[in-house]
Amino acid sequence: MKNLAENLKKIYLEEKGLIAMMAVVVILAIGLLVFSLVNLKFDSSVIKVGYGDIGRYQGGDWSSMSNSGGYRDGAWSFMLAFPLLALVFGILHNFLAVKLFEKKGGGVARVMLIFTICLILATFVVEIRLLGEG
Repeated sequence: MKNLAENLKKIYLEEKGLIAMMAVVVILAIGLLVFSLVNLKFDSSVIKVGYGDIGRYQGGDWSSMSNSGGYRDGAWSFMLAFPLLALVFGILHNFLAVKLFEKKGGGVARVMLIFTICLILATFVVEIRLLGEG
């Protein structure tokens, strides 16, 4: 923990842009967490929880309509993956960025944070599409 505090202080003094990107990741992750928790449908027994272009083989014909892919139904508890992703993106990825800064420098940490921001935005898109179909 001491090393983490020293690294954060070093990032704050040397890399203001990296601190700003870390703050953006935290803000987006909090937004994703709140959005995900607000849109959990506890009272629904079946909701749309995923999409797949390839159907599931169930011992029958691959080309049958029941196995052709599309949106999958499931329980509301399956949607708890989105708040979990928000926590992973917001906390773990910032710790990883600090470690990358320590080991490889600011450039690699920036690339990882840009990738994380893209992942958070893609998660928003996926969840909005699933909510729209449900």
